[in-house]
Amino acid sequence: MTTAEPAALPDRVRWQAFGVSVSVAALTILDLSKVNVGLPSIEASLGAGPTELQTVVAGYALAFGLSLVPSGRLGDLKSRRIMFIIGLIAFTATSLLCALAPNAPLLIIGRFLQGIAAGIQMPQVLGLTQQLFQGKERGQAFGLFGAIIGLSTAFGPTIGGLLIAVGGDRDGWRLLFWMNVPLGIILLIAAIRLLPKKQKHESKVMDLDPVGLLLLGVTIVAFMLPFVLTTGAPSDDPNRWWLLAVAVISGTGFVLWERRYARRGHSPVVKFSLFSLASYRNGLLIATVYFAAIPSIFLLTTLYLQQGLDLEPVFAGMVTIPFALASAVTAWIGGRLVDRLGRTLVVIGLAIVLVGITIVMILAVVTPAEASPWAMAAALTVAGTGAGFVISPNQTLTLQEIPVTEGGVAGSMAQLGQRVGTAMGLAAATSLFFSTLYAEGGNGDQLGVYHDSYRNGVLVALVLIAAALALGLLDRRSRRKASLV
Repeated sequence: MTTAEPAALPDRVRWQAFGVSVSVAALTILDLSKVNVGLPSIEASLGAGPTELQTVVAGYALAFGLSLVPSGRLGDLKSRRIMFIIGLIAFTATSLLCALAPNAPLLIIGRFLQGIAAGIQMPQVLGLTQQLFQGKERGQAFGLFGAIIGLSTAFGPTIGGLLIAVGGDRDGWRLLFWMNVPLGIILLIAAIRLLPKKQKHESKVMDLDPVGLLLLGVTIVAFMLPFVLTTGAPSDDPNRWWLLAVAVISGTGFVLWERRYARRGHSPVVKFSLFSLASYRNGLLIATVYFAAIPSIFLLTTLYLQQGLDLEPVFAGMVTIPFALASAVTAWIGGRLVDRLGRTLVVIGLAIVLVGITIVMILAVVTPAEASPWAMAAALTVAGTGAGFVISPNQTLTLQEIPVTEGGVAGSMAQLGQRVGTAMGLAAATSLFFSTLYAEGGNGDQLGVYHDSYRNGVLVALVLIAAALALGLLDRRSRRKASLV
């Protein structure tokens, strides 16, 4: 089955299809961040304990990561349009299930299923963007994609806080999920009408490789689960880290099986030849490390403002709005500059983010409590300015040399790296935050304890941003050397 080249499709149709795709991506990303502020409401309404609350958040992230690669593979193999529609129907239905959940166990099941649905959709968004655009237009499209995803990530806590304010402290959390239902139906109608019905496929016959998918799934769950269940509380079970040994064994089995499968003339789940492309390999590493840092900063800031400074959820969420607005503007600009500046643009962005977050950490500790939210919001504007030059340009550079026929699975691997990085970063930063609270909680200086906890948690994120910057500099250097040969 083949289709016309992207250039043969009317511009209006291509951009409308892209608009539908990126809107659905924004909806799924919102559910990674907006639910955090609803946890106290869920606790009051359903009597959920700390472990259940953690699982409400972790289950979505884990299922999201688990379904990314198989869904990307199926989209490349069969139809991105069909997979997108299936995922959107499932996401809308599971959002309804979560909104109506009468108890915590059913909410946890709903969140896990909702995460699977989100993971089905995201690879199709990236694959469709690869399919619809080429050259400079692709950079512009990914620039808009990064701007909208950045807004979704940063506005999530604010939207969540507003919905809880409307719905009340006890049942306001249900609106977090009800919101997805009408939006999902509207986007479903638009997707059926606008998404391209045909796509290019590889010339050779491709198969699904169920053994490879199973081994990869076990590896993802075993690797991510210890991190997503880490809270920093003394009650954390240390035996969870044994799952990393399972991840090593199943991961090794996956690599050996995939190589053997390819030698027998079959098409593996992941083509390891993709990682021989420096642009893809290095871009994936940078994104993984960067996403280990940024979500943890948002969560730590929300915790500090709500628990340490006693701000209402809606006001705590508003502190991150300047980051979102600044990153949206520079992501759009970055999409137009990436072809000319390449990896240098990402390096500049990472350096600005590092400076901005450092200022945020310092101002949170040294400014008076009543001035801290304003000072932190101003510093987050600086960090957001840099962030827009990181995500979108890096996405463009990462997929620059990937064939359109592999766009879904390549994009899903990049997204998986981001989800794994997020799980690891959140585990490291929040466990240090809470362990500091537990260690210093009895000294009588509550605000001072939160100062120390926030500083220690953000230091983890700063180290990760610095590591991403180092990777960017190394990649920039290797590209320059390659261009001189």
